[in-house]
Amino acid sequence: MGRMYTVPFAAVAVTAQQDFFEITAAAGKPCVVHTIEIEQSTEVGDAQEEGLSVVLRRGTSATTSGSGGTAPTPVTVCSSDAAAAFSAEVNNTTKMVVGGGTLTLLRAWNWNVRIPFFKVFTPECRPVIAGGERLTVELGTTPADSITISGTMLVEELG
Repeated sequence: MGRMYTVPFAAVAVTAQQDFFEITAAAGKPCVVHTIEIEQSTEVGDAQEEGLSVVLRRGTSATTSGSGGTAPTPVTVCSSDAAAAFSAEVNNTTKMVVGGGTLTLLRAWNWNVRIPFFKVFTPECRPVIAGGERLTVELGTTPADSITISGTMLVEELG
């Protein structure tokens, strides 16, 4: 088993489509996604209920990273582990694009924003990205109004 890291973001006002998470595996260090958690705190009434698209994509090393977000430091689950070699970005308002590489749709879901979006992948179904590849968890539809969203991705780094 590799080292485990969380990639979190908290209380971000979301008004447009974006990449909630983007991770880029370091050379020779594949990454495995264990869980994806996304929650919101402002759409609480029936009249505010929305169904939004959440999409999981993998891009080769030639894909172009998104931009407009932040680059948090992945947090070790075990405090004595080394820092992550993979890089992470959250809330990129310009999403990852092909840019000469290949972009693959791995999964697509519909999220009712009144309940948390929580995906736990079984071992045989965990998304894996090779060294240099990118993976994004993308908001594929535009919210009707501003939604305050928090999220965490649990990532295992191998190698």
